[in-house]
Amino acid sequence: MNDVIRQMTDRKSVRVFTDREIAPEEKNAILVSAVMAPTAGNQQLYTIIDVTDEEKKQALCESCDHQEFIKDAKLVLVFAADCKKWYDAYLASGSFPRAPGAGDLMLAVTDAAIAAQNAVNAAWSLGIGSCYIGDIMENCEMQREILSLPKYVFPCVMLVFGFPTEQQKRREKPKRADLKHIVHENGYREMDEEELREMFSKRAGEKGFDEWMKAFCLRKYNSDFSREMTRSVDKYLSDFQR
Repeated sequence: MNDVIRQMTDRKSVRVFTDREIAPEEKNAILVSAVMAPTAGNQQLYTIIDVTDEEKKQALCESCDHQEFIKDAKLVLVFAADCKKWYDAYLASGSFPRAPGAGDLMLAVTDAAIAAQNAVNAAWSLGIGSCYIGDIMENCEMQREILSLPKYVFPCVMLVFGFPTEQQKRREKPKRADLKHIVHENGYREMDEEELREMFSKRAGEKGFDEWMKAFCLRKYNSDFSREMTRSVDKYLSDFQR
């Protein structure tokens, strides 16, 4: 296993950071790695918002389910799927572009997510941890105000970075499902109950499938924040619907 693959398999989320600052050259390396990511038609359908203002970081703590470690991060980046800049450039050129639609948004979200993962891998190679904050998709109205987000710009990914504490370094990485359950050959293969139980057995542990799955459904899928995320994403999507 080469160093690149080893780093990608070893990488885990970090939510507790030391006081060590990220050096300017390290930050620049992370950002350059992000913008060098694969991108649809070389369009780079995203904008990266570098959140340096402490009041904005505190506001993001509140708008992202009160996760206090956000303000402790040494680098906070929001990757916004950006369908506005190309649309505006088309108009500036005298072109007659159609309004951005859902397909354009999905392509931009993909671009943004790929760039974000490049940043994650670059940071980890420098000994810098990171954590994805999916809650950036919640509270549409608040995020738009905090980050000055216009129509056709969707904050799909937020990342916080910092050097991990020793406890975070030692923390065991959560188990992933076996490849046989994730990789389907030549087409989607619907899994029966037996295989689903097998797939989630590593995560369920001693609790067993039924108890663990019911608790996870209640804590995550049916939670207030999950419902709020769906509401907010619907709000963003309304801009892209005919």
